[in-house]
Amino acid sequence: MPDLLFPRRMFRWAAIYGVIVLLPLYLTPLPPVGGETLLGFIGLALVFQAVFWIIGSDPLKYRALMLPAVAEKLVFGVPALALFAQGYPVPPPVAFFAGIDVALGLGFWLAWRRTPLSPS
Repeated sequence: MPDLLFPRRMFRWAAIYGVIVLLPLYLTPLPPVGGETLLGFIGLALVFQAVFWIIGSDPLKYRALMLPAVAEKLVFGVPALALFAQGYPVPPPVAFFAGIDVALGLGFWLAWRRTPLSPS
């Protein structure tokens, strides 16, 4: 049986972190325009926390979901950091959390690399 401790922990801890960070966003005031987009972003991100939890429950079985999980982290993190680096008005706390998402994406990719295709 392969050692799956890192992939299990990587996805489970990411799911816990995500719920802790995302749930309070529902309590922030909505912008006058685009509030539904913000709520949709938060909701979809919370759904992915459940996906991360499921992946962490059985990395071998759900290995195919690991690369979409990497993408989920990078589609926010990379553009937010790129805009911040170019001087766009991205608040520093947003850039900080974008950096965490990029780091988690890297961790997910490493977990994918360490998870074998079969139990062998």
